[in-house]
Amino acid sequence: MFFPTWTPHIKGEQSISTLEQVVINGTGHEMMIRGKDSSNPILIFVHGGPACSEIPYVRKYQKELEEQFTIIHYDQRGSGKSHHFFEDYSNLTTDLLVEDLLALTNYISERFKQEKVLLVGHSFGTYIGMKAIDKSPEQFYGYIGIGQVADVVQSEMDSLEFILEQAKLDRDSDNIEKLMLMQPLIKIGEVSTPRNLVRKYGGASRLINDNTDYLTGFLFNPEYNGLDVIRYFRGIHITQEALWGEGVKHNITDIVNRVDVPIFFVMGEFDYMTSVNAAKKYYDSIEAPVKEFIIFEESAHYPQFEEREKFNIWLNKTFNKLKK
Repeated sequence: MFFPTWTPHIKGEQSISTLEQVVINGTGHEMMIRGKDSSNPILIFVHGGPACSEIPYVRKYQKELEEQFTIIHYDQRGSGKSHHFFEDYSNLTTDLLVEDLLALTNYISERFKQEKVLLVGHSFGTYIGMKAIDKSPEQFYGYIGIGQVADVVQSEMDSLEFILEQAKLDRDSDNIEKLMLMQPLIKIGEVSTPRNLVRKYGGASRLINDNTDYLTGFLFNPEYNGLDVIRYFRGIHITQEALWGEGVKHNITDIVNRVDVPIFFVMGEFDYMTSVNAAKKYYDSIEAPVKEFIIFEESAHYPQFEEREKFNIWLNKTFNKLKK
């Protein structure tokens, strides 16, 4: 349960494969850094949730990307291996998480002697990512929002409409009644659509099973041990509700509507965790020097994993244009 944690070695004289705790803004942040050549361009991934680290399993999906990039995954303050049992998280806000991200980006840029990095947010990580590029655009080549958060209530209503339709096709009278009772609360942002039903009907993932990925990662991968799993779930319990509530009350669509870096919204066609409809409306409203809205037609909330090969090709082509 308490074995030392590590990440497997990557062959190559210039390779890097480390799992380490670094003090950022006064608290320990866990980082997994992997790449075939440490001089390659840097990708920083901002996980979603809130508080749902992807370090336990993400290595499964990024082997090809490690050939071209040095990839940084970090557990956000209070999340996963960055959760410290005796630390006070009662005043945790997304603004603080943005400050952490920008400080971490500075640290990484100086450590690897690179002027800029490419920022990739996933799900709730896109809320933090958008605020980061708004506050400090000079640190980034560009921004990729996968499963982009937009108007949260609109997205939840889109999800509700989807699962209601599916439940009717399924003749699932119990859940239809439950969803109809929830509708007024969803409409005012008091509750979200039941994620178990979004998952049941393919609005979370279609070509992978992310819950199984987590379970397998927790049980068999060396990056997390038993104590880290406790940290992971404790972090969700303590921080998730407040951070999600902040996202509902303060829509990113009202906070960031003009940016000074290229932006790319990458959505799975069947994503009803963060709906394509809401993301597209947000995209249409944003001013940016370059922007692109990309649909992956076979996936839901995890196009970077569900259509990994297609995503990797797209990412390499996109970055090659950015760095010119």
